[in-house]
Amino acid sequence: MSDDGVLRIGELSKRSGVSPELLRAWERRYGLLLPTRSAGGLRLYSQADLDRVRVMCEHLDAGLAAAQAAALAKRVASAEPAAVATLSPSAMREELAVALDHFDEPRAQAILDRVLAAFTVETLLGEVILPYLHDLGARWERGEATIAHEHFASSVVRGRLLGIARGWGLGMGPVAVLACLPGEQHDLGLIAFGLALRSRGWRIVYLGADTPVETVEEASGDVQPSLVVLAAVAGARVEPHLEPLRQLARRYLVTLAGPAAVGGNGMLALSGDPIAEAARITALVESGAPR
Repeated sequence: MSDDGVLRIGELSKRSGVSPELLRAWERRYGLLLPTRSAGGLRLYSQADLDRVRVMCEHLDAGLAAAQAAALAKRVASAEPAAVATLSPSAMREELAVALDHFDEPRAQAILDRVLAAFTVETLLGEVILPYLHDLGARWERGEATIAHEHFASSVVRGRLLGIARGWGLGMGPVAVLACLPGEQHDLGLIAFGLALRSRGWRIVYLGADTPVETVEEASGDVQPSLVVLAAVAGARVEPHLEPLRQLARRYLVTLAGPAAVGGNGMLALSGDPIAEAARITALVESGAPR
């Protein structure tokens, strides 16, 4: 950095780890960089430009599309520093709960925008979305939230998570096939798990809710995954399919996820926090350890 606090593009590239060609592309396509010019016409970049590049890289590493990552990086830079400093995931979670309780979708989306602008996708999942959903379920059981609240909140959150998931099948990492077992409609935890895997370099093939085991077998035969994840909330969803699942587990690493998850029969159980479980299963696959 020069004495007047500016960087040439070569130094910006060195400090950010992004090639000059890609930096120029981000400047041209997304307006991510706001250079000034020297007396000789050279582009000069500021610390703010470097900060935006680093934030964009963090979001790209978390699996966001380039346009979305750039928009979030620019939003962080334009926010009031004091406002960003006072943001906390727990405060955002409380604000989100109020918005969703009042069926206020635009406000809920704005809160999620603020979280993504200030934090990583894993923070959004682990400290905002998943705790909120757990609390919503507890409130529903106590009669403090209605079915309408649960359906509305699930719809908003599911749509947002699938928006973040766009492009999660791209890349060169190992492939994971994700599906809910037949009859299972609750897929929010599975989507969150897929996003946590994506942030660790996985490519995701998502088959969605209520997926026949035969469909999982067919997709797995096509993509040859390193991991197959099947979700179920109730044990009754698992038992009728144990034999084909055992057959599937002879060819692939098969895990059962959710409250009904039980290990054995050649399969692993994923019953904990989706982010922690994503870290555990990634370490297991990378180590080549036996199941």
